[in-house]
Amino acid sequence: MLKIWGRNTSSNVQKAMWAVGEIGVEYERFDVGGAFGKNKEPAYLAMNPNGLVPTLQDGDFILWESNAIVRYLAREYSAGKLEPADPKMRARAGQWMDWQLSVVGPAIFAAFWGLIRTPEEKRDLAAIAASQSKTAEAMKILDGQLGRTAFVAGDQFSMGDIPVGVMAYRFRQLCPERPDLPNLERWYAELQKRAAFKDHVESIPLS
Repeated sequence: MLKIWGRNTSSNVQKAMWAVGEIGVEYERFDVGGAFGKNKEPAYLAMNPNGLVPTLQDGDFILWESNAIVRYLAREYSAGKLEPADPKMRARAGQWMDWQLSVVGPAIFAAFWGLIRTPEEKRDLAAIAASQSKTAEAMKILDGQLGRTAFVAGDQFSMGDIPVGVMAYRFRQLCPERPDLPNLERWYAELQKRAAFKDHVESIPLS
């Protein structure tokens, strides 16, 4: 049975849990991080020296870093489906997973922290607005890709949609004034049909 350490409100944990939900294997999840703490305790640091979440255990195999976990689960349990069989599609899925880390994740951070984690009277409204604008510009890039393919890697849902989909959910929550992104909205409607997305991402309020 898979074991996942991390609170379900973490966007990085949600990536791992969405992948677990897609492959349909048995799992246990343990609340760690945030208000639950425990991530700086010696037992946890022995598994994940960063003290971050999530951490995955599959038998005697330990893995951290959320996108690495999604890639592992896709290959180990859903090769040819979550992990595309075609090498070009597989590379494109990986490209968008990396894009989530390098572009859209940093862009949306200040909006999330300012609107969700900061009391209203202490918010830096200029920083929040700048973050919302950067995120919208990033999502225009995604919208362009989704004008060419049904999902980020091609015509089938894949591991590449998971990290980007988690960020798209946050974008829709944190950026109420959004540009017209018809391809992204069409794609997002497809994500909403997936039970694992509903269970592990969309049903969990930002906190």
